Amino acid sequence: MILSLKDVSVRLSGLHILQGISFDVAASGITVLLGRNGVGKTTTLRAILGLAPATGSLTFEGQSIAGQRTHRLVQSGLGYVPEDRCVFAGLTVAENLRLAALREPNYDLVFELFPVLKQRLSQTAGSLSGGQQQMLSLGRVLLNSHKLLLVDEPTKGLAPKVVTEVAVALELVSQRVPVLLVEQNLAVVRRLAADAVVLASGRVAWTGSATTLLGDASLTKSLLGVGH
Repeated sequence: MILSLKDVSVRLSGLHILQGISFDVAASGITVLLGRNGVGKTTTLRAILGLAPATGSLTFEGQSIAGQRTHRLVQSGLGYVPEDRCVFAGLTVAENLRLAALREPNYDLVFELFPVLKQRLSQTAGSLSGGQQQMLSLGRVLLNSHKLLLVDEPTKGLAPKVVTEVAVALELVSQRVPVLLVEQNLAVVRRLAADAVVLASGRVAWTGSATTLLGDASLTKSLLGVGH
């Protein structure tokens, strides 16, 4: 396991968002974090990155990262793709990438996965389509060498064709680096994920094989409120 959470809790604005969650992330492939809206999935990623105040045990590669500053965690190998893309709209694609580049950025990998970004280097990010902005958001983190990627709802609001393109990119990326993925699109989950963690009301409700979860219609319905 590359990442372990044990009895992690987060309180925000008087609300007990995470209530002692525990789970592990495998050192290869994609682990998906599932749950209905508002159960704490994004808060979990933010807690791992030190962006939300957390108690409990957080270990990365066997070392405690609890209480560490976010920039230190990024330097140690954690990469983050936030929900809703968060690109710098007034800057060009090239400038967005340049700002994210650390040591020896791998532009070739980014342009191989997302050739449209190379074609639009001089275009402002705010003028890109939603799908292209998501590719840019992914591209910024993929520029650098990471040991684990935290990716928050990368297909949210995208057209079906672009969803497929993003899923293919994540599939290729996961062959190089493990991913903890928050995703609501179960077709994407079925294609990508090896392991699944389901949150409910701020607690871990289920862990196991993603194939097992999605292969059981009644279990999927009870945990996620959706059909098979």
